[in-house]
Amino acid sequence: MTDPATLLQPSGPSRYLGVLARYGIVWVTLALFVLLAATTDGFLTGPNLRNVLDQQATLLIAASVATLTMIAGGFDVSISAVAVAAPLVALRVENATGSVALALIAGCAFGLIVGMANGSIVAFARINSFITTLATSFIVFGIGYVVSERSIMRPSSDSFRSIARTRIAELTTATWISLAVVVVAWITLAGTRFGRHVYATGGNAEAARLAGVRTRLVVVVVFALSGLAAGLAGVVAASRTISATPSDDFSFVFGVIAAIVVGGTSIAGGTGAVWRTLLGAFFIAFMVNGFNLHAIDPIWQRIIQGLVILVAVSTDAWSRARRA
Repeated sequence: MTDPATLLQPSGPSRYLGVLARYGIVWVTLALFVLLAATTDGFLTGPNLRNVLDQQATLLIAASVATLTMIAGGFDVSISAVAVAAPLVALRVENATGSVALALIAGCAFGLIVGMANGSIVAFARINSFITTLATSFIVFGIGYVVSERSIMRPSSDSFRSIARTRIAELTTATWISLAVVVVAWITLAGTRFGRHVYATGGNAEAARLAGVRTRLVVVVVFALSGLAAGLAGVVAASRTISATPSDDFSFVFGVIAAIVVGGTSIAGGTGAVWRTLLGAFFIAFMVNGFNLHAIDPIWQRIIQGLVILVAVSTDAWSRARRA
């Protein structure tokens, strides 16, 4: 199934204008890439581009799956909390057993359980997803402090770093994991019946229910997958830094939401695509990389990134109003 936004195909000049508008994230990302390649020393080099891929790995893992949640009409704020607490759980298991495999499973399982809890509350208690996941975020952050005993945790052996830092064909395993997750999320959303049900649930949940879609199950599954992906992202991040720290940091989810929204997935649900999130993430990554290579003040970087997100959300609102 393709992005529902591509189903209406007007004729004449308006058709080409529609293509330009629908695939705007493609054109602006390509334009930014070409601009930086032509004007920025060191941008178009293997080491720099591989570094960009590696730096975006954890964000892509979480954002590609969270795209399904947003298309289904949900909003998962707990991604940051899971990404913080899951590696603490993983390292607690690794410290106790010495097994990297069990640590990875424990971190992912923790995220999956949190996601299932979020989805169940949203689907069956009918509490707004933003409020639900905001509340569970504080619970999960607290669990992280309890598990870690309020201290930085480190693996008992160097083999834990192999999860993210092993190189295959000059790319880190963190990069390969992120690309695999993107492909799975993309196929799930665009090529399966479940993906069609995700679009239907986000577009009009009541109409989808009357058509036979098990909308509550869809909601539980997308939140469970979001939690699983956030847990995996957290473990990969901990493997990269060889440590995990308890905190109340919400910054990771802001990056995830920015990639999804800038890519063109609607915050109202019903429309979007994983490939859009992929391009949204790379657009922001290229922009930040260009800022850093040009030594732009970080304060101005934040201001510009905020303006970009505002433009993306405004464009989405304008497009929905025009369609209505």
